[in-house]
Amino acid sequence: MLTERQKLILWAIIDDYILSAEPVGSRTISKKEGVGFSAATIRNEMADLEEMGFLEQPHTSAGRIPSQKGYRFYVDHLTPRIWKKEDIIALHKHYATKIDRVEQAIQHTTSILSQLTNYMTIILGPQLSESKLKHLQIVPLFDRTAVSILVTDTGHVHQQRVTVPEGVSLGTIEKLVNLLNHRLNGLPLGSLKQVVERELSDELTKHVAYFENLTVLLDQILRTEQEERVYTSGATRMLNQPEFQDVEKVKSLLDLIEESDTIVQLLKPQPVGVQVKIGYENHIESINHCSIISASYMINGEPVGTIGVLGPTRMDYGKVIGLIDFLAKDFSVRLSTLYDGE
Repeated sequence: MLTERQKLILWAIIDDYILSAEPVGSRTISKKEGVGFSAATIRNEMADLEEMGFLEQPHTSAGRIPSQKGYRFYVDHLTPRIWKKEDIIALHKHYATKIDRVEQAIQHTTSILSQLTNYMTIILGPQLSESKLKHLQIVPLFDRTAVSILVTDTGHVHQQRVTVPEGVSLGTIEKLVNLLNHRLNGLPLGSLKQVVERELSDELTKHVAYFENLTVLLDQILRTEQEERVYTSGATRMLNQPEFQDVEKVKSLLDLIEESDTIVQLLKPQPVGVQVKIGYENHIESINHCSIISASYMINGEPVGTIGVLGPTRMDYGKVIGLIDFLAKDFSVRLSTLYDGE
């Protein structure tokens, strides 16, 4: 258990190091307003904090830097920045651009968050196969070509071009769409094909002519392959941080960005609340010098995706935690509004 004096000194060191990225000495801390201890006293306490694992001494420097244990203690006892009314108004100005698609909203938010933090932003989009069908539409283009449009309960709009088989009229397509909307509404996209094959074959045969030809069309419409779910922004901003002057660290980070499966696991939607994983807590060697702060966003009360910020362990935790908490809630409201307007 740390004494109040040790907590105060640890706090002062971490706050200073977050701003300067330079090892912090006892004289620097002694001059800070509100500390009130001599450099000698602070030096002794710093030695004790290092022995307990909260601080580290890089190389032969007289100064100390926080360890990952120190950052964890700091985060666990931190009061995140409270957003004032003027801050919220300023943030909402970033959303002035008209957005009418979920993908646009995600890309826009990714860019904004990166600009506000100067770290890399990662947003995990809703998984298409787990989304539920809200509406199906088929729009004829020309000859035997049409576009199928699947609208999900998460506001995702999945469009793909399909080929209409010989002998299938517009009237037949209309009957098919009406039947599918009636019977498949509210079901996960990943299960639509199985439900059609298991439960609707007989009904389709009765109501729709050229059923055999329609199976070809159905296969195209109900093909919902996994789409790109990972949106990133700000990788170059991250490279401006002092920690990333090391070429190997940069390469490891860029390699991670390419591994979407790994990122999906890192940012898997969690219960309500902000999650902070520091360094080795991420269980991935390439980012054991980084921290990830994330929160899930909701649609209809269900977590469907995650907003996250990846930065060095020397991150401005108070600012980022408050920002992520605010944006995850605000983003949930905006997505719900988009969804209701579909």
